[in-house]
Amino acid sequence: MSDINNTPETDVQETSAELNVTDVQETPGKPTITTMQEIDVQKTSQKQSVFKILGKIAIYTFLIVMAIITIFPFYWMIISSLKTAEEFRAVVPTLFPQMMDAANYTEVFDTSVRDFDILRLFTNTVIVGIVSTLLSLVITIFSAFAFARLEFKGKNALFAALLATMMIPGELFTVTNYVTVNYFGWLNTYTVLIVPFLVSVFYIYLLKQNFMQIPNELYLAAKVDGTGDFKYLCKVMIPLALPSIISITILKMMGAWNSYMWPRLVNTNPDYHLITNGLRNASFTAAEGNIPDTPVQMAAVALVSLPLFLVFIFLRKYIMKGVSRSGIKG
Repeated sequence: MSDINNTPETDVQETSAELNVTDVQETPGKPTITTMQEIDVQKTSQKQSVFKILGKIAIYTFLIVMAIITIFPFYWMIISSLKTAEEFRAVVPTLFPQMMDAANYTEVFDTSVRDFDILRLFTNTVIVGIVSTLLSLVITIFSAFAFARLEFKGKNALFAALLATMMIPGELFTVTNYVTVNYFGWLNTYTVLIVPFLVSVFYIYLLKQNFMQIPNELYLAAKVDGTGDFKYLCKVMIPLALPSIISITILKMMGAWNSYMWPRLVNTNPDYHLITNGLRNASFTAAEGNIPDTPVQMAAVALVSLPLFLVFIFLRKYIMKGVSRSGIKG
């Protein structure tokens, strides 16, 4: 009994350690619980990787298909404008011109052959686009500044009424606008193409939301320093909101360039036709008869579409930046 009671404490600890080591030792051919968990984690990770790859393949396949569907009409327009009339009317269409014919583009500018004066139409469209864009920009900036910073009675009610007009289709205003411009005697003039659409509630809302992101403390500090509203607008707000203003300018120019229904309704004089109306009214017929000369027509469409392509390619970042910066704060 005395020997057992006098057993050193270290001997008991060593015995316990040996037992623990024996318990932890792996049985040959049987993995431990930790190893099985690692295997399950690896299998789950592999499955997730496979699903992730399949998901990416599906997404990219869908995007490629949609890109082809979107780009193909433009590709067909370009290759058709470079084909001869005989090749275009062939039974089996070709996806690439056998012999490129650039004469279709030169024939577009030959007014003696076609009733399509592309230079005059371009000039009319540029005049209407620039003037309407500048005037609309002035109205939009002042209106957005008034709704964003100035305080006047009925501001919220007036702005809500303007937003409510966005819910009404623009076609419903066509009759009343036509009666109004006819009463003023504006038919067949540049005025009827510019004035009726100078105010855009959407552009005012877009720029107003951008102005509201500018801290109001800047405006209050400017008022303390004696800075007037007009000077504050020109020196502070316009530079800070320049991306949105640039995007509005681009969108307005593109809208004027693509305008078709209203100019066709109010202008019957060819001297005031815009590029879209002139292209629609032109008679692209082959010299041998009433057969449509589609390659020349496609060349005209390509020339009309070229400015919009250039605008989108070189200025798309300003459009996206301006729109993304607006509407964040309500």
